[in-house]
Amino acid sequence: MPTTHIPVITIDGPTASGKGTVAHKVADRLKFHYLDSGALYRLTALMAIRRDTPLSDEHALAKIAEHLPVHFDQGEIFLSHENVTQAIRAEAVGNMASKIAAFPTVRQALFALQLNFRKMPGLVADGRDMGTVIFPNAKLKVYLTASVAARAQRRYKQLIDKGFSASMEDLLLDLQARDDRDTNRAIAPLVPAEGAHILDTSNMTADEALEEVLKWYAAVK
Repeated sequence: MPTTHIPVITIDGPTASGKGTVAHKVADRLKFHYLDSGALYRLTALMAIRRDTPLSDEHALAKIAEHLPVHFDQGEIFLSHENVTQAIRAEAVGNMASKIAAFPTVRQALFALQLNFRKMPGLVADGRDMGTVIFPNAKLKVYLTASVAARAQRRYKQLIDKGFSASMEDLLLDLQARDDRDTNRAIAPLVPAEGAHILDTSNMTADEALEEVLKWYAAVK
């Protein structure tokens, strides 16, 4: 049965721009389903690390991605029956996820999985290519951005709050490296989708960003 009539809101942007928090709040307010597409790459990376799969083995990484036993439940992320919400936020996992996201076979393996999240009454999908590649006909496309300094501060607070050690200097360098990889990769580079609303969250709270997105959605419903 075609799902093109099911409304989709895409929220793309770089690491620590606030897209995950805002997307989750939008989904909660509208009672829509939620897709954290970045988590799928992190889950692939986590499984690869656990299996000692080398970054050089693109075929094996794609196989892992193709058979991810993932589901989201009330803001928590599960791999089969294991809650890995915290485990996939480790910096080593994030770094590997950013690297394997550049592999065409991995992206293709996750393509159908992401489309399957489009269910009634609607979907809020956050990531880096939701509006450009996965849901190009989304009802509303949003691109969240923020300064590298603001994003590093947010990431630092997230890690410290969750009990991870962190260095502001290392985080700044890491974010800059990820931005470079994401925007310059040959497959699905990180760019605002055509017609996307650009929202700089450097000096905004998550709730302020939420209200802005809801206002845009009300205008296109």
